[in-house]
Amino acid sequence: MPPHAGTLASDIPKGGWVDRILPVPLRPFARLSRLDRPIGTWLLLFPCWWGVALATPGLPSPWLIALFGIGAIVMRGAGCTYNDIVDRDFDARVARTADRPIPSGAVSVRGAVAWLLAQLLVGFAILVSLNATTIWLGVLSLVLVFTYPLMKRVTWWPQFFLGLAFNWGAWMGYCAVAGALGWPPALLYVAGIAWTLGYDTIYAHQDKEDDALIGVKSSARRLGDGTRPALALFYAAATVLLAASGAAASLGWPFYALLAAGAMQLAWQVQRVATDDPADCLAKFKSNRLFGWLILAGIVAGQIWR
Repeated sequence: MPPHAGTLASDIPKGGWVDRILPVPLRPFARLSRLDRPIGTWLLLFPCWWGVALATPGLPSPWLIALFGIGAIVMRGAGCTYNDIVDRDFDARVARTADRPIPSGAVSVRGAVAWLLAQLLVGFAILVSLNATTIWLGVLSLVLVFTYPLMKRVTWWPQFFLGLAFNWGAWMGYCAVAGALGWPPALLYVAGIAWTLGYDTIYAHQDKEDDALIGVKSSARRLGDGTRPALALFYAAATVLLAASGAAASLGWPFYALLAAGAMQLAWQVQRVATDDPADCLAKFKSNRLFGWLILAGIVAGQIWR
């Protein structure tokens, strides 16, 4: 079946830094890891940084901030590579994804597997620099990383499973500092899952027509016209749970002020998103980077002023 003509065109940016800087042979591998589309890395990284900040009185360790930053780039790249290996037949049938490296033939499946293993090795090298409990948490995260791409075949809620995987860093960031777990990271983790249910439902609306044609399930298809109230519910739950996490960590008042600003950003998404406009869905999805920064700033400020 040819790619559906009604969807957004290719999601691969043209003329960006990958095209300007990298040698031609490396460009498909950079695109396989989505290095040209950093929003996914930010959304994976923020829960890690939130966890580090939640466990740290005062300013977070620059060393841990850097380690988790590099780790997020590498592991997001590994996750995307694995996802493209598993979804290569689906991707070939959707206009937005048909020219991704594997379905377009720019990278072979064998080459993609080798690239996946290389990224996992770098991620493991970073992981073993942390404490033992955090190492085990990192190993456990692989179960979520490798099962998530399969969920769209069996459930209407693959976005929930993405939330389980993408917010695992809340546990790891907290444990890397505290050496143990507790209520603050538990509440932070569940808040992140609710946040992900919101932003990835918005993202999934880009593909709902193609997903229906090829039989891929998503919360966007399941919710349909009920998406807006569902988004309000997801984002309200995320806000309440973040507040509870801050209270469990005894954060000061600046955290709640910046959380309120973040809640306003989420409310703007709910009110303004045009679920039948793929470009607007992508813009609203990307706007969650601002929310991530607001919450990180709030946690740090709340630690300083508590």
